Amino acid sequence: MLKTHLVLMDELKSYASPAKKIERMVKSGELTRVVRGLYETDPHTPGHLLAASIYGPSYLSFEYALAQHGLIPEAVHQFTSATFDKKRAKQFETPFGVFSYRDIPYEAFSYGILPLIENGYSYRLATPEKAVCDELYKLSPCANRSELEQLLFENLRIDRRTFLELDLAEMKQLAALYQTKNHKLLRSWIRKEIRHATDT
Repeated sequence: MLKTHLVLMDELKSYASPAKKIERMVKSGELTRVVRGLYETDPHTPGHLLAASIYGPSYLSFEYALAQHGLIPEAVHQFTSATFDKKRAKQFETPFGVFSYRDIPYEAFSYGILPLIENGYSYRLATPEKAVCDELYKLSPCANRSELEQLLFENLRIDRRTFLELDLAEMKQLAALYQTKNHKLLRSWIRKEIRHATDT
């Protein structure tokens, strides 16, 4: 269970020095310090359950979400999350793993997020469509649709068949919220794919 420093200080107020009691609990392994001011009582808690509490508001996205949805073949060893209005990327190295956070546009932030519950913890994960849009936001702009295809299916190694099974209409709507060259190309590419599917 996650506990903040303030909660622990209140729970331990009967001790002469609650702060020293917290230090002893950390040394004994009864508590694990996640980041400053945040502690976990179970050292085996999976990191993805802690990501939103470490820095937020945020939700898991980018490479982590792409891997969770089976879109990319590589294992992802960081917990990557989207934020907004933070101005710069942040990274935290903790006993539970490495957590990284980067901005997406405020207008896009609230859409395409799955609220999930696991082992009594609630966390938020980007839908596969949203994770694709978030990933494209942090990458350099492509010149044309051919370059975008190369980026998606060769550079990122997204499985094309799995990609085409996603809700392309939903992805097109999400892409409109980003206002970047990559997202305009993505919308154009989706229109082409939908036309092709209709024609055949």
